[in-house]
Amino acid sequence: MEDCLFCRINRREIPAQLVYDDEEICAFEDIQPQAPTHILICPRKHLVSLADAGTGDAAMLGRMQLVAAKLAAERKLTDGYRTVFNNGRGAGQSVFHLHLHLLGGRAFKWPPG
Repeated sequence: MEDCLFCRINRREIPAQLVYDDEEICAFEDIQPQAPTHILICPRKHLVSLADAGTGDAAMLGRMQLVAAKLAAERKLTDGYRTVFNNGRGAGQSVFHLHLHLLGGRAFKWPPG
């Protein structure tokens, strides 16, 4: 997608504070953090949301969670952290490129929202 914000970050057309980068996934600090740690983990492949992912994307989706766990360990989020996929406007998705939120550094309540 030519004008997708996260695709443009992936192509380095827009600056971001990268914290992880490989051939399939990149992760960067959220510019409007909702917790002391708020990282967005994004596949390079453009998918609008989790609803657009197929069985061929299963390994990549699992790797996104593993990247989240690695980053949480690096940030010493030993008291816990949350990972969230928002799917659609009603769930709070505002950038329509699949991404996983890694949130930590404060206490969270349940249920969320």
